[in-house]
Amino acid sequence: MPLTRRDFATRTALTGAGVALTGSVGALASAPHALASTDTETDTETGPDTGTGTDGGTAAAGHGGVGYGPLLPDPRGILALPAGFRYRIITHSGKTRLESGEFTPSNHDGTATFEGPRGTTLLVNNHELKGPRANWAHPVPLTEGLVYDPAAAGGCTVVEVRPDGRVAEWVGIAGTSTNCAGGRTPWGTWLTCEENSDRAGVNGMTRDHGYVFEVDPADRRANRNPKPLKFFGRYDHEAVVIDPQRGHAYLTEDAASPNGLLFRWTPPKGFRHGHGTFRTLADDAGLLQAPRCFDSGGRFVDDLSRATRTGTVYGVDWIDVPDRDARTTPVRAQFAAGEITRARKLEGMWWGDGGAYVVSSYARDESPGRHDGQVWFYDPRRRTLTLKVLLGVNPDPSADGAYDGPDNITVSPYGGLVIAEDGEGVQHLFGATDSGRTYPIARNDLNIGTAEEPEFSEFTGVTFSQDGRTLYANIQEPGIMVAITGPWKRQKRR
Repeated sequence: MPLTRRDFATRTALTGAGVALTGSVGALASAPHALASTDTETDTETGPDTGTGTDGGTAAAGHGGVGYGPLLPDPRGILALPAGFRYRIITHSGKTRLESGEFTPSNHDGTATFEGPRGTTLLVNNHELKGPRANWAHPVPLTEGLVYDPAAAGGCTVVEVRPDGRVAEWVGIAGTSTNCAGGRTPWGTWLTCEENSDRAGVNGMTRDHGYVFEVDPADRRANRNPKPLKFFGRYDHEAVVIDPQRGHAYLTEDAASPNGLLFRWTPPKGFRHGHGTFRTLADDAGLLQAPRCFDSGGRFVDDLSRATRTGTVYGVDWIDVPDRDARTTPVRAQFAAGEITRARKLEGMWWGDGGAYVVSSYARDESPGRHDGQVWFYDPRRRTLTLKVLLGVNPDPSADGAYDGPDNITVSPYGGLVIAEDGEGVQHLFGATDSGRTYPIARNDLNIGTAEEPEFSEFTGVTFSQDGRTLYANIQEPGIMVAITGPWKRQKRR
């Protein structure tokens, strides 16, 4: 049933300031240079290390402020880290190889970790490769039985990290397009999302694209004969999360003209989630809906960029999608003005604290407001969206210290969030504490441009190992997965 204006106003009054602090991340200042921690680290005896050890000294552990201190340049020119931290390269496109002998595919994107057998860690790694295979030096190999469209370059690989440090990698799915953020399921599988909705016959494709597929990292046989999960809709998918209590799926769309949408999928009555059960559903199973937001005064909100203060809370109703397979009209264009709420660059998502964290990467002239990043928290019990992070427009992206363009996101076992930056100029992994302060974790020092015009690829696929000891992340171009270890600590709430 719809959430009425009276219901929403009553809930807001009862919860007061607590609404703005729901979940594990508080409000952040909107001025870009106010976001970087001013704490300094004086003991820098141990710099970045490419070894596999995790001791790394105690410099960062002794740091008394927020975060782990300043980032130290990497002599190898790949990853700057705080003192006491190390990284190890797990896969590197064009250098490491799959079990089948081909090179690791390029353009690493969304990633999640899973507990594997005999103490191993399994990761599913998206490869965001768009268009025909001939356009890419290292597409995802067309492994027999795992191919959806033989013309498409994208897909997923499964990476196994063994206790002795050895690494194996194999194809999870191939022949998909522009596999972006995706999402982990509560039953231990990966939902890989196509951020491209080309029809068969467009850009050389032989099948329709714009779908979600399920990949099981622990059961190779379960991945044979890939089936698009059409009930989630056909559009430029970015990320997905599953509500483990209610069974809903929430999905983001990274699109413009008009701006994209957040979606909620409600499973059919009596459906039970689990391994292989999505394959049993009809293409039109369940109900796909888009949000209609309103403020505490009951006024309709047309775009999330309208929010200019952290702590802003919107009530949410859900409106049915007319044609989820977009047979004649893109899904986001099927709604008239005033029907639903949009947002620019809806990107990464992560389930935590009883709800979904949702990223809007930036907004410019195509939106009512301008910003360089928002993180919202959707509370399914209250049916509210709360603005947790707001990054003001960064006046100088080439300067280190300010953040812009949040993308992939994860909830940290040490409190708060860890966010991958996909902005202009310098690229970081950065953390946000429970109270809202930010701090650097890593900086991409790998220049893929020139000395005169440096260029640094975005970070993607940020995710912790299941035991919380290792932070995995990717440098998208050329395609490098790293494992970061060190003296992690619970972040203070100040």
